[in-house]
Amino acid sequence: MRKLVTLLFLIALAPAAAHAQSADWQKPWNETLAAARKEGKVVVAGPPDAQVRQALPAAFEARYGIKLEYLSARGTDQANKLRREKEAGVFSVDAVIAGIQTTATVLYAEKMLAPLRPELILPEVTEGKNWKRGSLWFLDPEQQYVLRIFNTVREAFMINTDQVKPHDLRKFTDLLDPKWKGKISVLDPTRSGTGSNQIALMEELFGEDFVNKLLVDQKPVISTNRRQLTDWMVRGIYPISFGPEDGEVERLREEGMPVKTIYGLEDMPGTISGGNVLSLVARAPHPNAARIFVNWMASKEASEIYGKALQMVPARSDIDAHKFLPADIIPKPGVNYFDTYDWNFTMTTKGEVRRRMKDLPKAQ
Repeated sequence: MRKLVTLLFLIALAPAAAHAQSADWQKPWNETLAAARKEGKVVVAGPPDAQVRQALPAAFEARYGIKLEYLSARGTDQANKLRREKEAGVFSVDAVIAGIQTTATVLYAEKMLAPLRPELILPEVTEGKNWKRGSLWFLDPEQQYVLRIFNTVREAFMINTDQVKPHDLRKFTDLLDPKWKGKISVLDPTRSGTGSNQIALMEELFGEDFVNKLLVDQKPVISTNRRQLTDWMVRGIYPISFGPEDGEVERLREEGMPVKTIYGLEDMPGTISGGNVLSLVARAPHPNAARIFVNWMASKEASEIYGKALQMVPARSDIDAHKFLPADIIPKPGVNYFDTYDWNFTMTTKGEVRRRMKDLPKAQ
């Protein structure tokens, strides 16, 4: 009887406890939202993709009535801007969405970031059940600054199928066949981002000699512009390409263009990346609006909008990516992928390879 009474007492307390838990976050959230609306806007630095530039501000403003000023540029350029502002004692940006290399090796390393974890208060963001790994996925050693919100199987390279048949390239060493000399384009590996990430991965898996032969002997064209790489590949000028705009290539494929994404070959395991990670800038000029934004960016709504726009798989468990993304880019359970967003790989191998690329003899 005593156990029954105790159980009934606990059941009676449960609604009150749930209400208290709700109030724990609801009150500071409402106060932050009110203060954010007084600040009037949040300034976010992000990638220069047209769909994100349009979709993200519109959705955020519709949700909260706060203007989102979106500064679009490559991660390297964003980092340089923040570095210059910090040196001048100027702080204009609240949050950054960028690749891991820029975020880790510049923003984090140069102490431009503020702790993000304490600012996350929405239950749909903080509760582990909403994330595939069972918890928030912070990448930095302190588990405070750099939040991973996407986890996507990444392409190895892309081809124009009018000129390159999938069976022509069964192994990575096939890329060194003389018939592909002058037929390959590569995103600049001397700059942080996709280009150097891909080359670092190849050097990690196949060695320095392979990379030297690919980037020198095969005489690839090097570009800093992903849209240009996409255009060259689609038109067959450089039918093998490392670094085109993956979302755009997928859309072109669906429209019937002769393009194909290669995710792996016989001698290369599948790889995953975190796409763009989320961080909070130290001394943010709009701290309350920044807090609202980072919570929203890690939410189901924003993750889905961003994931659709940039072909990135949300790391949340409450989003069915199969409804809007190709099955090939969604990580499969039980598969052992090489994670290109591993912190140690990012902080050591990628940087070393990027520096070595600057000393490599020019391919053209």
